[in-house]
Amino acid sequence: MSGVDQRLVGQNMGRHGIFIREETTAITVPVPGYSAVQVVIGTAPINMLEDPASAVNVPILATKATEAMGDLGYCTDFEKYTLCQSMYVTGNIYRVMPVVYINVLDPAKHKKALEADEVEVDALRAVVKTAGILREGLTVTADGTSLEPVRDYTIDYDANGYLAISLVAGGAGDGADKVSVTGSVLDPDAVTKEDIIGAYDPLTGRETGMELIRQVYPRFGIVPSIVLAPGYSQIPEVGIALSAKMADINGVFKGIALLDLDTEKARKYTDCKDVKEDSGFTSEFCYPLWPCLMVGETILAASAVVGALMAYVDASHGDVPYVSPSNKILGVTGTCLADGTEVIMDQDQASAVNGYGVATAFNFNGWRLWGNYTGAYPSVLDAKDMWLPVRRMFNWQGNTFIQTYLDKVDDPMNRYLIESIVDSENIRCAAFAPSMWAGAVIEYLAEDNSDADILAGRMVFRQHIAPYTPAQEITNILSYDVSMLREALIGGGEG
Repeated sequence: MSGVDQRLVGQNMGRHGIFIREETTAITVPVPGYSAVQVVIGTAPINMLEDPASAVNVPILATKATEAMGDLGYCTDFEKYTLCQSMYVTGNIYRVMPVVYINVLDPAKHKKALEADEVEVDALRAVVKTAGILREGLTVTADGTSLEPVRDYTIDYDANGYLAISLVAGGAGDGADKVSVTGSVLDPDAVTKEDIIGAYDPLTGRETGMELIRQVYPRFGIVPSIVLAPGYSQIPEVGIALSAKMADINGVFKGIALLDLDTEKARKYTDCKDVKEDSGFTSEFCYPLWPCLMVGETILAASAVVGALMAYVDASHGDVPYVSPSNKILGVTGTCLADGTEVIMDQDQASAVNGYGVATAFNFNGWRLWGNYTGAYPSVLDAKDMWLPVRRMFNWQGNTFIQTYLDKVDDPMNRYLIESIVDSENIRCAAFAPSMWAGAVIEYLAEDNSDADILAGRMVFRQHIAPYTPAQEITNILSYDVSMLREALIGGGEG
């Protein structure tokens, strides 16, 4: 019985029949992830919350729009409360989730005094038509008598963000025709580009603004693959900083920043080239947009709509970003400047804007997003950097690889580890061909792994991927075929 493990012989004594033994699978299961999770930075009407301070400069994950509204407050003043734009779009146009929100509006410093206001009472209810009134420091009086909260009145906020005071029957305000209100109100106009960009305090370790993008993955296990700051990204310093963040997330991941061009500067489509270049929106990790979008009379930053559209397109295609959002219906009713001036372009003008490396929208049996180029175009012509879907596929592949094989780090660097990664990755990538990309292959080459690297514990793999470029231009050459005409009129016989 030479060559046979004696332990197996002993264990098998007395067995009779046919048996199965299973071994641990060597193939690694890929970690699932969302390919287009939006991180939206801006301002929210947090005065509606019981504890407004709890929603300041902290990433808040919302799995549905109503959850975001409950955690951050909601009103229809989208110009001042910019996060509400994404809440509106994800709740009413695309229904895509999750979304991470970062509110920088801080009532500790972004507030002003509420001018004394006297409002009429109707059926024990008075509405103060000013958005952003804070609970803290609020005083309510009726006929010169100070009213006590809970005992004499309660408060809530309507869809416009207005403070509504409900007088308690039998309380001190019962029977009053008017109430006077004083206190403090949020001041979104006091929020600056520095608040959006944020900072790190070395003394306290506290992070603010877009510095909080770093916390998204450690907190939620979600790669922040799309970042936007509607109402603020048109500011050059903000847009450039967002692009830089997307080039290096947590030191390992990559994403795309959606940037709006300033419509005060770019008032017509031919202005887009200079405004984009002057703003510095030329990174392959950004997707510049112009102008704003409308739903009825509601004006929205293009980034708020396109972020949700990208998430929707990805989710509709296996959660893989191989399909461009360009030429997809936006679910809007028009385009305009931020001041409401209507913008009407045709395909020719929209394509001219694309030539500047800026995406736009026009109406062709429905309002469509139009543009496949990243901000790097036209100065960069490398296919992986100029095409948005190709750039996003490179981001997605790198992000997925990191998440899938992190568990392999610190394992023994032997042949089994090499084969496990190579076999697992090639099988995983093959599943996406040929529908999502032309192909992908990974290999471990001796020339990439010197003795010094091996002794230092470094492994290098080389992966080739081939995402499809978008069908940017389809041409049909038409010609007049006289022979067909002759055949139809004369046929094969004589006339």
